[in-house]
Amino acid sequence: MVQVRIKRVYEDFSETDGYRVLVDKLWPRGIRKEWLKYDYWAKDITPSAALRRWFHEDIPGHWSDFVVMYQKELEASQAVADFLTLIKPHPVITLLYASKEPVYNHARILRDYLEMHLKE
Repeated sequence: MVQVRIKRVYEDFSETDGYRVLVDKLWPRGIRKEWLKYDYWAKDITPSAALRRWFHEDIPGHWSDFVVMYQKELEASQAVADFLTLIKPHPVITLLYASKEPVYNHARILRDYLEMHLKE
């Protein structure tokens, strides 16, 4: 079974991270592409631009609705189905995100979604 972890992109690389996937639509500020150790940039499975903008208007206040809306985007996305196929051979996946917010961020939702669908 695949283990899915999340980690801020600014944290140090670890050999135990396994297959490292950047899950932000925009490249993280302050990080040069040649510095970041990552295996895949999954910008097609991140929240839509409109959803992301709406969420950032009131992060804690919009959180519960954001979870539902992002899950609906994931369900409707062929890119997510393709991504599940891509990660299945890897025992450990680490989703890298740039947000300063450890609780209210899309990587948590994505991790939970992937774990649920990898069990099927």
